[in-house]
Amino acid sequence: MSRRAHNQDKVEALVGAARAGDLEAFEGLVAHYQDRVYNYVLRMIYDPLEAQDVAQETFVRAWQGLPRFRGASSFQTWLYRIASNLAIDAARTRKRRGLATVSLDERVEGVDATELEHDLPDESRYGPAEALEQQELRQYVWEAIGELSDKLRPVIVLTDLQGLSYREVAKILGCPVGTVKSRLFNARGQLRDKLKERLPLEILSVWSAPAGSATLGATGVGGNRS
Repeated sequence: MSRRAHNQDKVEALVGAARAGDLEAFEGLVAHYQDRVYNYVLRMIYDPLEAQDVAQETFVRAWQGLPRFRGASSFQTWLYRIASNLAIDAARTRKRRGLATVSLDERVEGVDATELEHDLPDESRYGPAEALEQQELRQYVWEAIGELSDKLRPVIVLTDLQGLSYREVAKILGCPVGTVKSRLFNARGQLRDKLKERLPLEILSVWSAPAGSATLGATGVGGNRS
């Protein structure tokens, strides 16, 4: 059995027990998903403290809603849907209050970058000057993503940064797969326009490709699509 299949079986067992009221099983689900949920919310609202609050509220609502969870979608999809709705609401509230975004250079302690976050190329390959340049490029990307609309930002974060499939993103956001691809194409186009004076050609060329034909994986970013 593959590691992924083993993890899925473990999650399903925890979900079944948690639905029956087993708090310890639910705590196991929190431990399994808390970093990736926090990471997603952080990329949506750009405030570490508020992201912690939103992530915590996500799990509170998940616990409260578990008796109504029927498994029509995966637990991960259902959990991301809760997180996405809360994060979008929080982002809109921040915009109305005129709150600025913050630096996202610091990684979440304990987060597995291969599963959760796919940044620009690894800085460890570079000397000090080049590493600083890569850090600056990453910050430009995060700032540009933060300027995307509430419809476009979740799509590019979930697909190009967290590596979810088009179908799963469609279920999370409650829209057709075609809409996900269209929004991703528009999001990449806007990022390309915002960053064309700052990013290397190899990254911009990925964002020039139609949705489904390439991802940020070409630059050390991205995940599987289906």
